[in-house]
Amino acid sequence: MLTYPQIDPVALSIGPLAIHWYGVMYLVGFLGGWALGRWRASRPDSGWSTREVDDLLFYIVLGVVLGGRMGYILFYGFADLVQDPLMLFRIWEGGMSFHGGLLGVLAAMWLFGRRYDKGFFQSTDFIAPLIPVGLGTGRLGNFINGELWGGPSDLPWAMQVSCERFWNLCQDKLQLPLGTVMTPPLHPSQLYEAVLEGVVLFAILWLYSAKPRPMMAVSGLFLLGYGTFRFLVELVRMPDAHIGYLAFDWFTMGQLLTLPMLLGGLLLLALAYSRRSPRAC
Repeated sequence: MLTYPQIDPVALSIGPLAIHWYGVMYLVGFLGGWALGRWRASRPDSGWSTREVDDLLFYIVLGVVLGGRMGYILFYGFADLVQDPLMLFRIWEGGMSFHGGLLGVLAAMWLFGRRYDKGFFQSTDFIAPLIPVGLGTGRLGNFINGELWGGPSDLPWAMQVSCERFWNLCQDKLQLPLGTVMTPPLHPSQLYEAVLEGVVLFAILWLYSAKPRPMMAVSGLFLLGYGTFRFLVELVRMPDAHIGYLAFDWFTMGQLLTLPMLLGGLLLLALAYSRRSPRAC
């Protein structure tokens, strides 16, 4: 059994300005994906220029931030928004939805394609291997914020969390008695996702896309891989207290939103290999 480290969510304070680790993790993810994208674009016959990748970063950031925040509000926190409209802008407190961010990025890729004469799947196949970098760092940001915990566990790497610091976790989700000092050991589900959605998914997509693949295949594998990993981790992750389980005492909102990704990934892979479309990236 481990104890959750007391990490200050503020990385650096300069007068009234506070730089949060959550934001730093997003920045690292964006810059890491951008650097890898430029490297791939510099290869012969990539079909991309480094300047296009530079512009692509702007569209991705816009899609992730706007889509991720709006998705969280729509899927998980609309009632809270009614009570506190300013929460929409306090991104550093957490509250970003991957599924909303994905929709935002897809919209951004459509806009990017119209401006730069790139096919939609040409763009999504190019960025798919880069996205896990941001997913991994984003989950580390969740861990530092002490959010998205899994349920009780007796595994040796399960972590106890301070109820003094995370009062809502103890009262709303675990419903522990007042005065409880520490939670029971919990699954560090943020780290599970950082490893699976970040490291493992990156390795799969990077190696798979290193060779010519049919159009849509890399995008399809991303949807299938992420959907599988997210669905599995949701089995041990505690649902949002105000939503709870949707069915069978284990089916969560995250799993519901992930099902279309699994089906979409299978469909894209089937179409890609049945049509043998030209390579996208």
